Amino acid sequence: MFLLDQEDRLYRLPNAKFDQILRDPASCRFTRFAGTRVRMTDVAVELVDRQPIRVVWITFGFLAFDNDGYFDFNAFDRHQRARAELALALTTTEPKGERLVVDATDRFVAQGGRWTPSRSLQRLIDAAALEQVKCTRL
Repeated sequence: MFLLDQEDRLYRLPNAKFDQILRDPASCRFTRFAGTRVRMTDVAVELVDRQPIRVVWITFGFLAFDNDGYFDFNAFDRHQRARAELALALTTTEPKGERLVVDATDRFVAQGGRWTPSRSLQRLIDAAALEQVKCTRL
């Protein structure tokens, strides 16, 4: 997992640290991100002999931090729930094969929790995930 600041600097966020801030947001303070909404990317890589060889999948989202630098769990949870509800609604059909009407609220909330990188930024993220580029570890 990586966080990107406003200047596109990458910060590696270990999964254990992310799990910790999900369980107990008050346990981790990130003053460099205080009062901001930071882009986040979650990357899965294939390993051979413990060496990363390729990016398997990647997702993009945001993490919000309050003015003191603590993770805003409620904002994250709202986006995750909206994405899940949207995905479930899109796979559900009426008995006659007609699509259900999807509440647009979920669509807008879910979209507000995603972003798309430029090609150059995508290459930088891939290189960091494959350990070809060094970045600050949080």
